[in-house]
Amino acid sequence: MSTPDKPHDDWDVLLHGYADDELDAANALKVEEHLAGCTDCTARLDEIRAQQTLIAQEGVRWPASEALRTRIGAALQREIAAPQRQREPAMSWRLFLDRFTRWSLLPSAAVLAACLLFVTVRPEPGPSLEDQLVSSHVHSMLANHLTDVLTSDQHTVKPWFNGKIDFSPPVVDLKDKGFPLVGGRVDYLSGRVVATLIYRRGGHVINLFIWPSSGAAAPAEEREGYNLLNWTQAGLDFWAVSDAARDELKQFQQDFSDATPK
Repeated sequence: MSTPDKPHDDWDVLLHGYADDELDAANALKVEEHLAGCTDCTARLDEIRAQQTLIAQEGVRWPASEALRTRIGAALQREIAAPQRQREPAMSWRLFLDRFTRWSLLPSAAVLAACLLFVTVRPEPGPSLEDQLVSSHVHSMLANHLTDVLTSDQHTVKPWFNGKIDFSPPVVDLKDKGFPLVGGRVDYLSGRVVATLIYRRGGHVINLFIWPSSGAAAPAEEREGYNLLNWTQAGLDFWAVSDAARDELKQFQQDFSDATPK
């Protein structure tokens, strides 16, 4: 990766967000376009993912000592009280990296504990469910990963999900209604694995995300040029995402609901 005085250093925060799947669709696309022509940042992304794998292993996490917690808490309070920092909701990433470098003289266990405590004390809000849905919809087309099982045969798609998710999603081919089934895949949204069915409407792709219901349906909305439509049925949540027109998406919902158990 480039040194701090080189232009690629500005990509480091975005690369971390991309590796954690925390970017919105626009920034994810921006990173992927940059990676296509930058070997330095591609190597840096591989390094970040290797670090994530290492940290996720058993036996590499240590609790912070009470003395270390007290020192960090006091430092954060001083930052909050400083006049030049009053307008900032949290310590900047560059400031944190600078302090991390100075803390690196501490034993490795204490450094890692400090990082974990920093994240705990000053959490950043994650992407909303709607943002995750749009991002997954866009990524499925950009990364050429529209389906894990490519077939319009509903009797092939439905059993394919067995063992991959902990519920049974309804699968129907709506070709006679103008919404042919393309296939299915699994996604990971808001901390759980979900089923995704893929349909087409002319030149438009419809991603239908399905998981066990957790409450009332959310209102329909448009986000980043994509329509989102949510409904609940037979104990399941359904989210349809597409750049197809809103009325076409509502027709898809009606046809799908009519063809599946209530």
